[in-house]
Amino acid sequence: MITRVGTPPEKGRRYTLRPGVYAILPIGRRYLLTIEMERDIDIQLPGGGVDPGESPLRALHREVLEETGWTIATPRRLGAFRRFVFMPEYDLWAEKLCHVYVARPARQIAKPTEPYHETLILDHADAIAALGNDGDRMFLSRYGSGR
Repeated sequence: MITRVGTPPEKGRRYTLRPGVYAILPIGRRYLLTIEMERDIDIQLPGGGVDPGESPLRALHREVLEETGWTIATPRRLGAFRRFVFMPEYDLWAEKLCHVYVARPARQIAKPTEPYHETLILDHADAIAALGNDGDRMFLSRYGSGR
């Protein structure tokens, strides 16, 4: 069973399944995160949607690079959670199936190319407090307690 986080789905509303991949990126005792500033400030694990025909690992590498400018190495899947949200950029009610990985940030090769995104590096406690969704916080908390 995949844990649901956040608001429960609304009865009678149709949701489109949106698989995505997200990365916990430890740098020593800190974490590489992304901050999205299009509408409000939202601090997130780097990642995003898996495009049709794209493998989850390919999507993970692409999304992390787009949102942070970093390449990654040795990704390992930790688990998944799902959340039911409205995605205004797509005008879509979505059931987001979020697969979470841990990977090693290998090298920063560019600035983020995803519009309205910047890179942020925070220690464990500050990252937990700053993350904008319960699923990201749940996985980072579990990961950090096992280190």
